[in-house]
Amino acid sequence: MTTHTGWQGRFFEDFVEGDVYEHPLGRTLTTTDNIWFTLLTQNTAPTHFDHEYAKKTDFGRPLVNSCLTLSLVAGQSVTDISQNVYANLGWTDITLPHPVFEGDTIHSRSTVLALRESRSRPYLGLVTVHTEGFNQDRDLVISYQRTAMVYRRGHGPRFEQNGKADPR
Repeated sequence: MTTHTGWQGRFFEDFVEGDVYEHPLGRTLTTTDNIWFTLLTQNTAPTHFDHEYAKKTDFGRPLVNSCLTLSLVAGQSVTDISQNVYANLGWTDITLPHPVFEGDTIHSRSTVLALRESRSRPYLGLVTVHTEGFNQDRDLVISYQRTAMVYRRGHGPRFEQNGKADPR
């Protein structure tokens, strides 16, 4: 019998500028997701959790909390982009060009924009991506740029050096 190691994610050396990753998992957002996330984050805007209030808006129904949309799409990208992250350095240029509603199914993809080795931490590299999220109708619902520090192959908590986990 052969034992196969599961997907470990990409390391810095695995990224190539211009590569596009279609993230494999989609997710349908429910009323419960929206209400729980909104209340968990202490967002008091009733358009996210009061259906009667939302009926009276131009949208006519609750909007999904935009921070939930960002969190979901960022999470969808982890398997391809940041499974081996040391730290996220920032999200910029976040746009929300189309509303997300309860019942929408979100899919996402990321394009590698830039790569550079860390000057101060030789066991890391910086990866910058442009990520987009789409609803079931392929409407663009979110777009952003993210830079993350990613471990180089053979480094990080999963690897041992001298019998101890390598903290780098």
